[in-house]
This record gives sequence, structure tokens and C-alpha cells, in this order.
Amino acid sequence: MTTGGTVRVIRKAAEARELVDWGSLAPPGGGPAIGSASRTRGVLLHKGPGGSPEAGIWECTPGAWDCRVTRDEFCHFLSGRCVYTDASGERTEIAGGDIAFFPAGWAGVCEVIETVRKVYMIR
Repeated sequence: MTTGGTVRVIRKAAEARELVDWGSLAPPGGGPAIGSASRTRGVLLHKGPGGSPEAGIWECTPGAWDCRVTRDEFCHFLSGRCVYTDASGERTEIAGGDIAFFPAGWAGVCEVIETVRKVYMIR
């Protein structure tokens, strides 16, 4: 069975250089950043009709911000370190080589300690 479309490949995703600037992220509570705000960049591999599903590479520099997951997201962290803390205070530490699944509705604070790069799929 064929569904059409083109196979897209990003070689050596951990080293890919074709990432583009996706902007900065607001600190928790939306207040001003202490020091510099986290900057993001990435490359979109696929975006389906209506924006779903979506897949690509995402990279983020150190900082913290409120995080609200609106659709299920699967991630393979290629490098870096970060901590996700949910509303109850439960901390989840993630580092390069780890995989994670964030269910739609998850909310909390993401803190990037060392610049992270991940491959992601949002449905």
C-alpha cells in the first residue's frame, strides 16, 4: 500500500546545522526573564493538515518557562539536560539519550539546565 508523499531525512540529527530561529520563551508566570530568556530553534520535518501531526528537531538554550502540553508529544532527547516539574511538584529529570512521552493536558514548568536538542512527534 502506498500513501504518497516524500521521505524526508535529517542526517546526524544530533549535529544538524539547518535549524532556524523559532524565538524566545517567556519565563514562568510570564514575567521578565532573569538574565537571558531561553531561545529556541528547530527544523520542521513534517506538519500534517491542520497542524497535526507534527515532527521535527527542537533545540532550546538554558532558562525556564511555563509549559502546557495541548497534544500528546513523544520526544527523544539527543543532548542536554532539563527538568520538568508538574503542578504537584513532581520533578522529572531528562538528559541526552532519554525518551519521554508528555500526555495532552500536562502542565508545569520546564527548566533547561544545559542546551537541549530533541526529536519530537506531536499528534
